Amino acid sequence: MLNFLPQNVKESIRHLNAQKLYEIRLRADKPTTVNYEGQYRYLGVYGLTDFAEKAIYCDRDDIADCVFRAGKYSVYSVEEQIKKGFITAEYGERIGLAGEYVLEKGQPLAIRNFTSLCIRVPHEVIGCGAEIYQRCFSNRLCNLLIVSPPGLGKTTILRDLGRLLSKNTHKNILICDERGEIAQGETGTTCDVLRYADKWTAFDAGIRAMRPEIVITDELSTDDCKAVQRAIDAGIYVLASAHFSSIESITKPFFGVFERYIVLDGQEIGKIKGIYDKDGQKLL
Repeated sequence: MLNFLPQNVKESIRHLNAQKLYEIRLRADKPTTVNYEGQYRYLGVYGLTDFAEKAIYCDRDDIADCVFRAGKYSVYSVEEQIKKGFITAEYGERIGLAGEYVLEKGQPLAIRNFTSLCIRVPHEVIGCGAEIYQRCFSNRLCNLLIVSPPGLGKTTILRDLGRLLSKNTHKNILICDERGEIAQGETGTTCDVLRYADKWTAFDAGIRAMRPEIVITDELSTDDCKAVQRAIDAGIYVLASAHFSSIESITKPFFGVFERYIVLDGQEIGKIKGIYDKDGQKLL
C-alpha cells in the first residue's frame, strides 16, 4: 500500500502506526501533513513533527510522479477518474487531485499541472458495523443511510455491513463502488462488485445484470436519490452514505427514501452519535 508515494514520505510513514494513519496531504512547495489519530500533524523525516520547517516538502514533479505511479504509469488508464477529481490506487487509496481543470463546452476534460494530493488511506476494521447491524438488521432488512462529514468511517462501516449481511442473510449483494474504496477488504462471499461506474449506470445496468437483493454504495448526491428510490421501489434494499453533519442538515430528497439514518460523531472516527427513523425521530 502507498507504493506510489515519494521515497522520503514512504520512509517517514514507516515510523508511524499504519492503523492510526487516515490521510496524507502533499502540496507543492508546502509542508506535508497527515491525519494521524484524527488530528492533522506535519510529517518529518522520522515521523510526526510540530514544526513546519522540519516537515518533508514535495515539489510539483514529486506530485506528478505520484499520480503517474498510482495510475500504473499510464494516466490514460485513469483519465475518466481524473475528470472526476480523483484516482484510486491499487489498494483502494483514494487520491484527490487539485490543479488546473481543462474544460470543454463547460464539462471537465482533464486535470493537469497537479499541485496538491489528498490521499485517503483505507482501513479494514472487522466488526465496526456490528452495532448498526444488531440495531437495524437483526430482525429484518431495511434501507439505511449513514451520514457524517468526510473521513469519519462511513465507507469502512459500509464494507463491514456488507460482510455481515452476506454472512448472516446469504442475500445477493451488489456493491456499487464508484471510487474503488468499499470493496478493498473482506466484503462477503455473496457480494458482487461494480467499480468506477457512476450511480445511475451502476443502479441501472448493475441491477439488471446481477439481480441483487441488496445494493451498497457510498457518497450519494441529491441527484442520486432518484436512482436509489427506483431500486427501492423494485424491492431492493439500499445501504448508502452521504455527507451531512447532523440529522437536521439532511436535505429533503434524502428523507422518505430511507428507513434508518445513522449519524456518526463528528469528533471520533466510527463512533455512532445517533440512530433515527424515517421521520428523523431519534431511536438511540
